Amino acid sequence: MLAPYASHPEQSRGRRHQEPPPVGRSAFQRDRDRIIHCSAFRRLEYKTQVFVNHEGDLFRTRLTHSLEVAQIGRTLARNLQLHEELTEAISLAHDLGHTPFGHAGQDELNDCMRDLAPEAGGFEHNLQSLRIVDELEERYAAFNGLNLCFETREGILKHCSASHARLLGDVGERFLKRMRPSLEAQLANLADEIAYNNHDIDDGLRSGLITMDQLQSVEIFASHYEQAARRYPSADKRRLVSEIIRAMINTLVTDLTQTTQENIRKHGPQSADDVRALPMLVAFSPELRAQADDLKRFLMHNLYRHYRVMRMTGKARRIVRELFSAFLEDPRLLPDEYRRNDKVTQARAIADYIAGMTDRYAIREHKQLFRMD
Repeated sequence: MLAPYASHPEQSRGRRHQEPPPVGRSAFQRDRDRIIHCSAFRRLEYKTQVFVNHEGDLFRTRLTHSLEVAQIGRTLARNLQLHEELTEAISLAHDLGHTPFGHAGQDELNDCMRDLAPEAGGFEHNLQSLRIVDELEERYAAFNGLNLCFETREGILKHCSASHARLLGDVGERFLKRMRPSLEAQLANLADEIAYNNHDIDDGLRSGLITMDQLQSVEIFASHYEQAARRYPSADKRRLVSEIIRAMINTLVTDLTQTTQENIRKHGPQSADDVRALPMLVAFSPELRAQADDLKRFLMHNLYRHYRVMRMTGKARRIVRELFSAFLEDPRLLPDEYRRNDKVTQARAIADYIAGMTDRYAIREHKQLFRMD
């Protein structure tokens, strides 16, 4: 039932290392399975989304976020007759390279690389996710990494500078030629946005950092609140919030499906390769795009920059910087497998080590290095 413009596994550009084709499953399903079984995926359970792991058991983590992205992505892929398992593989792998402490950890690690080892090239979690599946995972005797299909690797790499793209071979080519990724990759990117905007509302309300009254200023929330309150006038707050978020996700998924179908009809791609030369086809309508952007601005101002979140952000950034500085100054503090002979490769190995830490492991490492008790 795949559309002609979907990514077909039998037409894949293949893997970096040749392997016999899988039996009883597609090449993209094999990728999905390898991602689920890798150690970097398991560590996402203890990595921050917005709230640090120890702040509460009910808040989202990078793992639960990735699962929600995959669920939304598969629904969209089925609606559009795209390859569900490729969409799921990209969705599950897109955050593998995230540091502990969410974006605060990533930003600080990037600053550390640029300040203390500028020749090493900075840090970006999309590139790190690709580095994990290409090099850092150690599960197979025949090769490093997971040896995923080109299409999965391409979808993981959402953003890339030209300087980095030149070093990445085939998977960096589209950034140099200004081409588009597969529809499955485009779809996973917006499934990510749908997931985090809506679950961050849920977590923000649960934490008490934002309120229902504040959210009334956001059109997409206010309209769905009105509908839910009218339909369920006696519902308690918890159930009402769930109804609102469920309805918002449905609205976004429906709009994205319809708008993308219209774009496909307009441009008429007949193959997955045709998609690459066209504008982005997976999109919201202008009205929903504006409402989603308004929601993102609200969350940035009221949740992500809330003073309680910023306090934890400050602590997290100090932990990352102090760990990086200590390891770079004295690599003997590192486990043997992360020690290198020159500053550039040493800085990159330290970034790999810190990026692979969970929140609680980074906190424990910091205590062991800087506290006497």
